[in-house]
Amino acid sequence: MTTLDIQISVEEGGWPSEEQLDAFCQRVLGESAAFLERVEKQPFPKTPTEVSLVFTDDASIRAINAEWRSQDKPTNVLSFPAYPITPGKRPGPMLGDIILAHETLTREADELGKPFDEHLSHLLVHGFLHLFGYDHIETDDAERMESLETRILASLGLSDPYGETDPV
Repeated sequence: MTTLDIQISVEEGGWPSEEQLDAFCQRVLGESAAFLERVEKQPFPKTPTEVSLVFTDDASIRAINAEWRSQDKPTNVLSFPAYPITPGKRPGPMLGDIILAHETLTREADELGKPFDEHLSHLLVHGFLHLFGYDHIETDDAERMESLETRILASLGLSDPYGETDPV
């Protein structure tokens, strides 16, 4: 069974405590890793794989987005793989970083009419898949990634976040 070493940093915003976030992320990312291993036959290292989660605000994620992606605006989630990886290949001991912005997640959850925790789960899964090399730039890749997200979220008892939309 795959184990993750989840490192959490709450920097800014109205996030729950680190203890609450840790329990929540252990469940969501633990199921995500187990699903990838079980269904997609994703190999994992024998030792726990480390993933860093940074919980911040719009101002911080905007600065990171501007610096690393040349997009001077806040976003909901950013993922930075520690090493380049192709889906299905064994990752190194460090997967990478996932950064989430509280205000954007709250606003989007409200606009979607979804509970905050459900939207956060979706974006954690989305960011986690990026660390494994999944992407949504091309339509075929987007369909594959969105299908994985939907199936992982279903395994957590959550609804399809895309519904009737076309792949992004």
